[in-house]
Amino acid sequence: MASAAEQLAANINFGSLSKNQDLQKRIWFTLGALIIYRLGSYIPIPGIDTAQLANFANANSAGILGWMNGLAGGALGRMAIFALNIMPYISASIIMQLMTTVSPALESLKKEGETGRKKINQYTRYGTVILAALQAYGIAIGLMGRGGLVLNPGPFFVASTVITLTGGTVFLMWLGEQITARGIGNGTSLIIFSGIVANLPSGVAALLELGRTGQMSPFVIMAILVLAIAVVAFIVFFERAQRRLLIQYPKRQIGMQITQGESSHLPLKLNTAGVIPPIFASSLLLLPLTVANFSAGKGPEWFNYAVALLGHGKPLFLLLYALLIVFFCFFYTSIMFNPKETAENLKKSGGFILGIRPGEQTAEYLDRVLTRITVIGAAYIVVICLIPEMIVGYSGIPFYFGGTSLMIVVSVTLDTVSQIQGHLLSQQYERLMKKSSLRGRSK
Repeated sequence: MASAAEQLAANINFGSLSKNQDLQKRIWFTLGALIIYRLGSYIPIPGIDTAQLANFANANSAGILGWMNGLAGGALGRMAIFALNIMPYISASIIMQLMTTVSPALESLKKEGETGRKKINQYTRYGTVILAALQAYGIAIGLMGRGGLVLNPGPFFVASTVITLTGGTVFLMWLGEQITARGIGNGTSLIIFSGIVANLPSGVAALLELGRTGQMSPFVIMAILVLAIAVVAFIVFFERAQRRLLIQYPKRQIGMQITQGESSHLPLKLNTAGVIPPIFASSLLLLPLTVANFSAGKGPEWFNYAVALLGHGKPLFLLLYALLIVFFCFFYTSIMFNPKETAENLKKSGGFILGIRPGEQTAEYLDRVLTRITVIGAAYIVVICLIPEMIVGYSGIPFYFGGTSLMIVVSVTLDTVSQIQGHLLSQQYERLMKKSSLRGRSK
């Protein structure tokens, strides 16, 4: 028989959205913030020849420029004020998470609760400004190195570019935090999500244009669309997959009352690392292509040969891509989930896994289970990312059909929908509590 909570969740429908004023305000705030972000992605930085820049972006769409441009919703190709997007903030956040595992001072801050979290967030903001300024400086120097892209090259252009792009990233960081606090869903993820989705219509149009001009047969186009739908279904299945460990709590005596033993579940996601592994792997592999594009093939012969082997769909690229994804899956999972800390918390609360002694044996068991499911999760990400990568390399379809893009879109959609359902479920609980209190007063 289903529990009361399960019955409430089953009765939730989006028709009740009109009765939840707070949720409506959150949704409208989120939509307004994303519209502001999209408008800013069309405002170019000063001193750029937009026509020459468009030609350069089209010619170098295979490198990290095309990858970052897809995540930024085309803002990088237009060299808009939001060209760096939210990526410096994500990089700074990941660096801070890595530092908390190796720095005793940051680790102690993490254990201080809300106060420590605020300090770590402040350090993350400082790191975002530094990373954004360095990336903006590199972009300014790279643009001046390509003749014709900058109208008036010089120190003033470098300074204005660094200030503009860094300010755009800081504004997006603030906007993402506002969406998280006052809107619905994770603000940082929704900004990336909106950038990818904004390019989706043009991607479909480019794909259909290939069929119209005869560069691709209609059968191949239909196969690609069917494959994209199958990949989305595959991602949904694995993103929702969990390994639930049964946790048992013994009987407790509170005063003169003895409570019965309870059981609960410890859910371990099959893909704990999320979309971080393919993002990091793509960044590392596409960096040589970007350097080669800016050098215009004038580098050493061995470097140009290595860059040729790292093209889309090449065997070396696919092999290194798979190995890096597996490495980052295990590395980031070890940061997100600590078996020893979880085992210690279970021991303090009196919980234990049936057949496993609390303490060290529980930590070893959790580590063994987590390793096994991480192997499956890493294999799933490799399959999701390599199949579209092969298609991109051999058929030349647009970037948005890549596995990383689909993973981001599906994951953010699932997370946002679950948060909306959570708000609707809390409204159901509030109504039940009001009805029960009114009945109690009447009695």
